[in-house]
Amino acid sequence: MYRSTAALFISLLLAGHLTQAAEVVEAGPGLEDQLPGGKEADGIRGDFVLRNNLVEAVISHNAPLRRANMSTFYGDDGISPGCLYDLTLRGANNDQLVIYAPCGHGPVSYVREVATKEPDTAAIETVITAASNGGVFERHEYRVREGHRGIFITTIFRNESDQPAKVSTRDDWNRFNVKGSAAGIDWVDSINPAHKCGYALGILKLEGVEKLPSELELAPGQEVVVQRFFAVGTSPADAVCAVLTAQGKKLVPVAGRLIDQPTGKGISTGVVQVPFGKSTVPCHPDAEGRFVLMLPPGPLKMTASDLGRDDAIIEAELGESGQYTLPDTAMSAAARIRIAVTDEAGVSTPCKAQFHGVDGTPNPNLGAIERAHGCKDQYHSEDGAFTVQLPPGKYKVIVTHGPEYSHIDQDVTVDPDKEVVVSGKLQRLVDTTGWISSDFHNHSSPSGDNVCDTDGRVINLAAEHIEFAPTTEHNRFYDWEPTINALGLTPFIKTVKGVESTGRGQHFNAFPFEPDPALQDGGAPVWNDDPRITALTLRRWQGERPERWIQFNHPTLSQMFADRNADGIVDGGFVGVGDMIDGMESQNGNTTNILADAPFSVSRTSGSLAAKVGVIREFVWRQLLNQGHRLTAVAVADAHTVYGNGVGGWRIYLPSSTDDPAKINWADLSPHAKSGHIFLTTGPFLEVTTPDGKIAGDDVRSGGGTTLHVRVQCTDWQDIDRVQVLVNSRPDPRYNFTRTSHPDMFQDGVVKFDQKIKIPLQSDAHLIVVAMHETMTLKTGFGTSPQSNLRPCAYNNPIYVDVNGNGFQPNHNTLGFDLPSMKLTADEAKAQLIRAGLMEQPAPAPDKVEIKPAEAVPTK
Repeated sequence: MYRSTAALFISLLLAGHLTQAAEVVEAGPGLEDQLPGGKEADGIRGDFVLRNNLVEAVISHNAPLRRANMSTFYGDDGISPGCLYDLTLRGANNDQLVIYAPCGHGPVSYVREVATKEPDTAAIETVITAASNGGVFERHEYRVREGHRGIFITTIFRNESDQPAKVSTRDDWNRFNVKGSAAGIDWVDSINPAHKCGYALGILKLEGVEKLPSELELAPGQEVVVQRFFAVGTSPADAVCAVLTAQGKKLVPVAGRLIDQPTGKGISTGVVQVPFGKSTVPCHPDAEGRFVLMLPPGPLKMTASDLGRDDAIIEAELGESGQYTLPDTAMSAAARIRIAVTDEAGVSTPCKAQFHGVDGTPNPNLGAIERAHGCKDQYHSEDGAFTVQLPPGKYKVIVTHGPEYSHIDQDVTVDPDKEVVVSGKLQRLVDTTGWISSDFHNHSSPSGDNVCDTDGRVINLAAEHIEFAPTTEHNRFYDWEPTINALGLTPFIKTVKGVESTGRGQHFNAFPFEPDPALQDGGAPVWNDDPRITALTLRRWQGERPERWIQFNHPTLSQMFADRNADGIVDGGFVGVGDMIDGMESQNGNTTNILADAPFSVSRTSGSLAAKVGVIREFVWRQLLNQGHRLTAVAVADAHTVYGNGVGGWRIYLPSSTDDPAKINWADLSPHAKSGHIFLTTGPFLEVTTPDGKIAGDDVRSGGGTTLHVRVQCTDWQDIDRVQVLVNSRPDPRYNFTRTSHPDMFQDGVVKFDQKIKIPLQSDAHLIVVAMHETMTLKTGFGTSPQSNLRPCAYNNPIYVDVNGNGFQPNHNTLGFDLPSMKLTADEAKAQLIRAGLMEQPAPAPDKVEIKPAEAVPTK
């Protein structure tokens, strides 16, 4: 250990010091560029920027519907003016905070800048007057002081009524997965530690009470003052140090560095566990492995760790004064796997790598499920060249790039301190010329109901070979294209600016729109509980456009088309709503549902006495098709994480004039989508055409029926063993072909099925073809992620065959079941299943039960 006044301390501890004064800037027109950026940045025009020489923050202004995002707090309770939305080190543009609302959130009386008498400070106040708050005056002041890496927040409660009053002191602070407490200070870590940010919150002073309960009872005239410090740092430990500094604790600066022993280069991926009392708090070194902390004097013992390396202990004795530069901490070389993957032309390609421990080696945990670069036992990459550190052991490595490409499967042994290379080519096996793969519904952090990095979502899409993905964040017009460009993924994926309009009822996806980042929700309209109003609003917002797409998301079809009021009485639903949309999500779940025998399932969870009814959306869709509702089905991931609820299970294909993702134009795709030229799939590439070239969604005039040319391709990790044709939504046993019953119709190469199936018809019928495997799963492609439970499955939107020449006429058949109401009981569902022969009639209970006396047992 050495004492030093080295430039290291000047550059890291005093960076930005004495360069800018504390100030408040109202982000009015022309000043929007003053708002800080970052993963969770939510500042808009009208908000207040509060900053000193070290930090910058956003305090939300008082405006109707002001909220950080859609589901910071869900529903009508979501408005939160006068709260801390963003906080980051000045110039870092690295905000990770969704919101900090001292003592709760809700309507306020006003938010404004206030003059300060203290030099080198600036402040904003949020006030709720007693008249609007049940007699309790409430004020929150946000203040910055030069040299402090955080916000001083002073809250005053004063009961101005003549009656006792209760107030909540619970803070709203979200959203973080890793959190803790040390030395009486609460701290949180970034969702992705690679973002190098942490926050900490500590109480500085209490007046009027000795302790701060979660609910405070105020006597008439009583006043309570709470002063906190909310700090930001390059790590949670750094933020805790900032709080200790604000509390006036005696601290000394300590600097260190983690280095790779063989090369001497800094280790940026390591974590240093810093002790504060009986707890430890993580510290994240910078890109060169350096860290600087303000720590209490005394003995210091820290543990440095990095995946694939041996831990290292850092010890020192800190005096009462001085500045401490610790010797470099040399760590062993990392055990690691280097991936070197290209396509058949030798071009590095986005891909996903899975790492499965074998022969007793456990599966690794590479990081949070919300990020691409290391999520559980997977790594999603924007290219095919990357390195993953792992604990030494034996692994099966599987690399994929969606269901059109081959896969790489290699067993490797990773020795301590060594690197092993997994290389190969991902060959494009499935010919999809003239079609592009797409997913119309996914999310990242701006949606609010998830904390997935936007770059992680885009990488996830590209790795799973989604070529077209509209931007569909919850209740916010947004655009993923800048992220796509920054990641170098322009040759692989295209987006269009859009939204998911969301409330407590039917959700909608819609695009394209033009976001205005300076407006609440990017300029998106407010959702309405009548889906017809929402659909019309989205159709006309920013002017009607012929290519505008309006889609039901995970619809409750029972309510939309059967039971509008959810009162159990079938009333026709929201009449006309089906004509206001372009498509609806039929599929993002179980692959067997498309061939379900009933519109619902009845189940009882373990330990529950009551049976539950689950409506099967795909069956109800088939019922509605028969009623004449031409609802174009769409399959989506609706992904909110990268691992688990990630992209890549269900997707759609639709025709495109270009096979180059960079040249995709939604105006070209839109007519195909609106015509229902879509098939849904978990991987198999399904082509269904009639003799005159008609495809999914088309009308065919053909007396006596038609012939379907069915062709199915699969990559080397998928297969099908059944092709079933549905005639007017019923699986027709005459057109049920399996590898067992019709082995000559199936093949073992990439092309699994290539047959012409003649369908004679005496009346109009719509035709759906389902191609699937009845036992195989997607385990090879998805490993331990839940998508692995899906089966290879694909089906087309209906082809409508007009036999009589008077236009297609639906048959109005409900497939043996009533359209399910919103209050369908388990008993009613069971009765319908019994009538359909899908459930046995339970034996009737006897009228009388005769109880016989027990026989005497002879004794010995």
